[in-house]
Amino acid sequence: MDNMDKKFYLVREDVLPEAMKKTIEVKEMLERGKAESIADAVLKVDLSRSAFYKYRDTVFPFSTIQKEKIISLFFHLEDRSGTLSNLLSVVASSGCNVLTIHQTIPLQGRANVTLSLNTSNITTELDELLTELRKLEFVEKVEVLGTGA
Repeated sequence: MDNMDKKFYLVREDVLPEAMKKTIEVKEMLERGKAESIADAVLKVDLSRSAFYKYRDTVFPFSTIQKEKIISLFFHLEDRSGTLSNLLSVVASSGCNVLTIHQTIPLQGRANVTLSLNTSNITTELDELLTELRKLEFVEKVEVLGTGA
């Protein structure tokens, strides 16, 4: 499934699989300092590390998305040396904090990159940032996958 075909849902906790609930619990333990490491936290909640890594970048408490002002962007980039670095530099200069990066293996000189950004400290309008990103010569496409404000 192409990243552009993915949808996001708001789901009630009681219908989530146990591994997803425990992944959120592990993330909260780590954030609050109630566990020293991922290995320690997953042991405390009886979750495998592989399940944690599978879900950690895909499941978030609703309150996190509300307060953090998270946006997910999809990029179609030319595969050139320094491309990701230059892209991240523009994002950082706007005051956004990168939460996650997912990059596909380049095929036929192109790569897909998905960034999740915390825009709480953005120093410009989001539209201006998107315009600036689209102007980069190696960027072929930028799309907003989802936002939480």
